[in-house]
Amino acid sequence: MRYLIHFVLLLALCSTQAMASDSHIIELVVFRQGGESLSASRVAPDNWAQGATPITANMLRSTHLNHLTDKLTPANGYEILFHQAWLQHSTDGTAKVAVSTGPDYFDHYPVEGTLSFVLDRTSSVQLDLWINQFNPDKTLRSSEQLQQKTMVANDQVTFVDHYPLGALIRIQAQNSPAQNIKTVNPEDFE
Repeated sequence: MRYLIHFVLLLALCSTQAMASDSHIIELVVFRQGGESLSASRVAPDNWAQGATPITANMLRSTHLNHLTDKLTPANGYEILFHQAWLQHSTDGTAKVAVSTGPDYFDHYPVEGTLSFVLDRTSSVQLDLWINQFNPDKTLRSSEQLQQKTMVANDQVTFVDHYPLGALIRIQAQNSPAQNIKTVNPEDFE
């Protein structure tokens, strides 16, 4: 009986849930391809954050995909709209965050939206982003929407294509063994 208890404890320690990190570094790049803008049939809703947790200054981290964003230049037909990295905490493996960038006009931003995560070895990510254009009086004129669900392998850069918008996303478990061993080689992406 004593060995059975030790065996069960050993299995519990080795399970994925016990080894899973509750903190992840999320990096998101949103960009426009080809210089075109396709407006949605409606503007971004006033409740665009939908109760999601906003990213605070304490959550922000340095970006590590600069070797890729350096290639997303206007000369190559791209415009970077959003690029941030943040520390995401989750006690149950799920999270929903509100992202935004630029000045606030009547509770709307040039880029705003939510990301919903189910964090695991391969994470499920639901992007619901709005790229807004404003009138001279700072009211919303038009919006583009990037709404896509994708699977993101941890420690890998995933490309989300929603022409004319695109996104690069990377999820990395904080202090994971792969983080300490693996280094990104920019030549791998050429």
